[in-house]
Amino acid sequence: MMNLVETFSEFKSGKNIDRPTMVRVLEDVFRTLIRKKFGSDENFDVIVNTQKGDLELWRVREIVPDGEVTDDRSQISISEALSIDADYEVGEECYEQLKLEDFGRRAIMAARQTLISRIMELEKDEVFRRYSERIGDIITGEVKQILKKEILVVDDATSNELVLPRTEMIKGDFFRKDDVVRAVIRKVDMRNNNPVVILSRTDNMFLEKLLEQEVPEIEDGLISIKKIVRIPGERAKVAVESYDDRIDPVGACVGMKGARIHGIVRELRNENIDIVNFTNNVTLFIQRALTPAKVSSIDLKMEKMHANVYLDPDQVSLAIGKGGTNIKLASQLTGFEIDVYRNNEEYEIDDVDLEEFADEIEGWIIDSLKAIGCDTARSVLSLSKEELIRRTDLEEETIEDLMKILAAEFED
Repeated sequence: MMNLVETFSEFKSGKNIDRPTMVRVLEDVFRTLIRKKFGSDENFDVIVNTQKGDLELWRVREIVPDGEVTDDRSQISISEALSIDADYEVGEECYEQLKLEDFGRRAIMAARQTLISRIMELEKDEVFRRYSERIGDIITGEVKQILKKEILVVDDATSNELVLPRTEMIKGDFFRKDDVVRAVIRKVDMRNNNPVVILSRTDNMFLEKLLEQEVPEIEDGLISIKKIVRIPGERAKVAVESYDDRIDPVGACVGMKGARIHGIVRELRNENIDIVNFTNNVTLFIQRALTPAKVSSIDLKMEKMHANVYLDPDQVSLAIGKGGTNIKLASQLTGFEIDVYRNNEEYEIDDVDLEEFADEIEGWIIDSLKAIGCDTARSVLSLSKEELIRRTDLEEETIEDLMKILAAEFED
């Protein structure tokens, strides 16, 4: 019969529920129990002791002379009151303590279920609220279970179970049970009325928070992160700006001999991180964004948000990067569509722009060639068939046909 009190004791230290809320819920549950038995809870006191984990139910009625009870909910006869306590007198309030057993087994069991479900709902609400307020924070947790599409992680700080989907993991991530994981809280979803905290290691916020942790000047507001673009596990570009002329933002982020950035690179599975100085000078910003390549000149078309960038032949592949990652990220960082061109005078004398072959060569093939810095016929022919296949991902047959068409232009 004491199930209800035991349930209260089990939950009295509910890890996510504050004491006033817990008291309110318990009062609600017991007042419902009282209303079902007595029709009203107006003359009852519910006293909850959260320290001891117990509670008391009291019925309070005015003592009236025998035969003068007009409302037995609020009044009690003197003879009945004296059976409770021999010191009572007419006109006083009679306090009668109720026992749980008085309510009957079925009513107690129903109240217990209500109490459990109310507390579970409160815990869910509290988890949702608490983690929603922490979106963008880094958590450290332990891998509890590895599933097909996600990994379950236990938050070291709260012991709550969080979810790291495989789609939010970096390419080189490989975790075993009990491994320690660091990730950023990306969002909180509701699934089947349960809060699900989604973690991410690929979100830009993760890199931003790692930089904040490693670079005190960012946390102190002396350096601002203007923009981050990433291909997780491969390359990232971060534009930073200093609010103090004495601080070099790039140097501060990298640290002495790369000390600050190395830890972040390791955490991100050797992701190559380029830190560049932000500037409102678009030409200079594009030049910096294409690091490590050295740019010779830039032709801007502001209205089209387009930039033609000219480089020495040995810088073109650096500007484009492996699989086009460098130029792609530079475009995302600056907001400009970037095309790269070779600086080579000899090609300008006796050469033909690839666009001139639009009738014979499909547009997407021309775009693939431009993406690796080849915008003229001779710039394509200067590369071997093997190198073109490797750098463009075009089929061998396509490359052979292409080279025949371009070579025919110079046969005369």
